[in-house]
Amino acid sequence: RSDQAQNRSIPNVGCLCAVRNSSGFTTNFNFPWGEHKMTTLLKKKIKVKEDNKVVIGKGGACSSLAKPKPKPKPKRPVAGAKKERKTVKPTEFRRFYDRGDLPLQVAFEGASRKVQWKVNVSQLDYHHYLPIFFDGIREQKEPYRFLARQGTRDLLHKGEEKILAVIPQLIIPIKTALNTRNPEIVCEMIRILMKLVTSGELIGEALVPYYRQILPVFNLMKDSNKNIGDKIDYAQQKQSTLGDLIEDCLELFELHGGEDAFINIKYMIPTYESKVIQS
Repeated sequence: RSDQAQNRSIPNVGCLCAVRNSSGFTTNFNFPWGEHKMTTLLKKKIKVKEDNKVVIGKGGACSSLAKPKPKPKPKRPVAGAKKERKTVKPTEFRRFYDRGDLPLQVAFEGASRKVQWKVNVSQLDYHHYLPIFFDGIREQKEPYRFLARQGTRDLLHKGEEKILAVIPQLIIPIKTALNTRNPEIVCEMIRILMKLVTSGELIGEALVPYYRQILPVFNLMKDSNKNIGDKIDYAQQKQSTLGDLIEDCLELFELHGGEDAFINIKYMIPTYESKVIQS
């Protein structure tokens, strides 16, 4: 009994325990029991009591009420069918001109310039020179641009019956120039084609089998006209309006292409309407 009375009179000091909260500060607690009696549940209760808040996580939830981050609206995709195709490879005309193998040069008469031929044009080998000049239509740098285009017109003007045999060799340079999709180069090649068709007999008919290589770009760009209302478009008199130029070229193809010209043009360009009055 004396021992029990003595134990009652002795104060219970307990155990001093330190708990670290979520803020990083340490809080001391004095418990009447030992440190081994402090369970995990008790530690959680102490932590909640110290922070004075309850943190709830998302856990394994498959959905959320949180607003998503705003995403930028995607731009309208562009097909790029009429986008210019740039060619890195130089033309055959430039290579031959820089090497000095072409018998022509630039001459000036006052303020105007012209092509001065070193030989008679009618004596040239058209199988060799005409495809080179057609390949030079793609040139946009002087003096190659001027010499190739004006030289091609001179060759077509004085070629007569020599041109017909060279038609198969001209298809690749024509197709390459049209496939650049450059409006200025395409317009110039169409003007050359109109000159080619009218430069001799049977040339229009000889081009009919090659419509599948020439006309796809025509079908792509035949509606490339400017809508300027009641204003004046001076590009029409300069023959630089692409849509009108294609219509004029197709009309010449049909006039000089024989009986099968229209059906072949219609096959490649379904929206084309005949300009020839059938008797």
